[in-house]
Amino acid sequence: MVAFGKKLKERQIEEWRRYYINYKLMKKRVKQYAQQIEVGTQDRRNVLKDFSRMLDDQIEKIVLFLLEQQGILASRIAKLGERHCALQEQPDISQITELREAYRTVGQDLLKLLFFVEMNAIGLRKILKKFDKRFGYRFTDYYVKTRANHPYSQLQQVFKHVGIGAVVGALSRNLHELQDRQGSYLSIYDQPVLPLQDPVVDSINAAVDRLTHSTNFLNFLAQHALIMQEELPTIDEHVDDQRYHFMSLLLNLANTFLYMVNTYIIVPTADDYSMSLGAAATVCGVVIGAMAVAQVFSSVYFSAWSNRSYFKPLVFSSIVLFVGNLMYALAYDLNSIWILLIGRLFCGFGSARAVNRRYISDCVPLKIRMQASAGFVSASALGMACGPALAGLLQTNFKIYKLTFNQDTLPGWVMAAAWLLYLVWLWISFREPALETVNNPVPQTSNTETVENNALEEGLKQPLLVSSEDKQEDEDADQEFEGSEESSEESRGPATSIRSAYRLLTPSVKVQLLIYFMLKYAMEVLLSESSVVTTYYFGWSTSSVAIFLACLGLTVLPVNIIVGSYISNMFEDRQMLLASEIMVCIGILLSFHIIIPYTVVQYVSSGLIMFVSAEVLEGVNLSLLSRVMTSRLSRGTYNGGLLSTEAGTLARVVADGTITAAGFLGQSRLLNVTLLPSLLICVASIVATSTHHTPTAAGTIKRYSSVCQQPCELRSAAASMPWEIANIVEDFLLLVSCLSMIIHEIKFTGGCWNVFVIMARFWKKSSYTVLKVICDIYDHAY
Repeated sequence: MVAFGKKLKERQIEEWRRYYINYKLMKKRVKQYAQQIEVGTQDRRNVLKDFSRMLDDQIEKIVLFLLEQQGILASRIAKLGERHCALQEQPDISQITELREAYRTVGQDLLKLLFFVEMNAIGLRKILKKFDKRFGYRFTDYYVKTRANHPYSQLQQVFKHVGIGAVVGALSRNLHELQDRQGSYLSIYDQPVLPLQDPVVDSINAAVDRLTHSTNFLNFLAQHALIMQEELPTIDEHVDDQRYHFMSLLLNLANTFLYMVNTYIIVPTADDYSMSLGAAATVCGVVIGAMAVAQVFSSVYFSAWSNRSYFKPLVFSSIVLFVGNLMYALAYDLNSIWILLIGRLFCGFGSARAVNRRYISDCVPLKIRMQASAGFVSASALGMACGPALAGLLQTNFKIYKLTFNQDTLPGWVMAAAWLLYLVWLWISFREPALETVNNPVPQTSNTETVENNALEEGLKQPLLVSSEDKQEDEDADQEFEGSEESSEESRGPATSIRSAYRLLTPSVKVQLLIYFMLKYAMEVLLSESSVVTTYYFGWSTSSVAIFLACLGLTVLPVNIIVGSYISNMFEDRQMLLASEIMVCIGILLSFHIIIPYTVVQYVSSGLIMFVSAEVLEGVNLSLLSRVMTSRLSRGTYNGGLLSTEAGTLARVVADGTITAAGFLGQSRLLNVTLLPSLLICVASIVATSTHHTPTAAGTIKRYSSVCQQPCELRSAAASMPWEIANIVEDFLLLVSCLSMIIHEIKFTGGCWNVFVIMARFWKKSSYTVLKVICDIYDHAY
């Protein structure tokens, strides 16, 4: 792959060459800094100061030229507007055509300006990333936050492009009035639903869409799906929407929804079904987990199959799921636990979630890909809630001929009918994208890099860890290739096997996958053993279990709304990551049955804390995973989405196996025995997060002060929340940040690790905040 420096040189507009970011010079300067620090002729403080000043100069050069060009375009549009007004008094078809072409010429120049902004934005992100990797700083976070929040920010001009938006609006309005609407007094503002069919405006809108952020909530949901966007196209690239078919997208989302319903519809009745076939109640763990076991293998072959087709894998998935549910339903009358398990294995072999993800990432246009990704997550959450709720409604018992229909078999019959109807709908409505387009390799630019670009624009997020591998990147500015990351086609190719994919995992990515394994394990234990535990301790019926599980599922979207729209604007991902892990750990600890009688309040409240915290943790974890994972894992069969799916599926398999194994010790010990591994894995993930993801001392101090000072836009986000809750959440995360800072100080200064020393330092630094937390909780309660 061609290095960015060479790509920048090739794509530069010749007459604007001196106004682009001087990427080559800045690479040389970074190399010089490294050499000077190594020999001791320069200290790090001066390096930061000098590099900040150099960046400020580069950004000022870009912004001043950008403003100048915006003014020129605005002046040209104003002059054309005068001609437009004159034509309204004396319409002339030939002059109208000429004026329309003049507007389109302005549009072409505006498109060039948009790509000028794009290339400079990518260059800024890349040089900041290179600086962070070389010196182990979180300089990007410091630089972006200090510049973006300043009232005279020039960085905002590069990433928010407000002036360009005004020029786009003026150009679109005038072209709309000239196109097939001569003599009409309507405008795009009067009828915004009427589309403007003009190739120039379409290209401009596509470029603006690539530069413009989607809402935080959609972005947060999309990160759950691990479906990311590719980098921006060149000026000459055509935005191809021909592969997109709305009904095909809807069918993929319906597949996701039905599969999640299929997964969880049996949970409330799996223990009863097992007992009716002569097995122990805890065999429900194997029954539920059989689907996950098969999914470990199906994810791989479906991911590979989606390289060639989307329609055939979905058809195969529907047929296999139909057969699997039929076997699940018939196992009762055949009185065979093996038919039941084989049926669930068939259901797992029909998991086409890899195809659903791939269709969205490959075939959905960029302008709606974020919404489609959010729809994928919403469909999963809705299916998770509807599954147990539907099981609660299927409380009946009758026979037709020799077939039994009761609460145990009806989930199988209902899902078999649903998959049969889905197969008919799929056969009639799905449109396969062109084969030659599907077989084209994914663009070599990294999806991960685009997410990092979004993070730079937000100014609040950055990758967690600087790996030793990244530090080996070739820093020679005289070379046109970027070292280990961008040196050749072979080094940039996708992973070709699970082993090669594993070799690409940095310690930071491994920690993220461990966290994902932990949260999926904890959630699976909670959900899968709920029917056995609640029946043993509380005597709950199937309907009660179904209502409890459905209520848990219904919390997913509200929690994502709160986190995606509010909390993610107030705190960094790493703070939410650690806080969520701690809350999951608290939920697990509260779930143990020790000495005192086990109550419904204890079980429900601890389960709710654990489940909600795990949902928050999943979104934050996948957000960070998408940014620390190498670009080579963003495409191909063995991609990052597959690895995260495999980690989560293996966690479910292990959890369900643990439930069944613990059943041999008796139902009285089932709860504590299954919770113990959850606790150990959770503690291990917290330790791993602290070890591999602890920010530098300077970065922690900066974040600590930034939370105290609350920048303007964060205050506005917090203002939309109930103030009592916002204060409590803020104080809690502030305490976590303060504790992390103390541990980090001790770690790097070689101080005493005595727990009393840590507590003394913590109280010294945060006594005011501790008291404030108590007061806030008291105020909220009373």
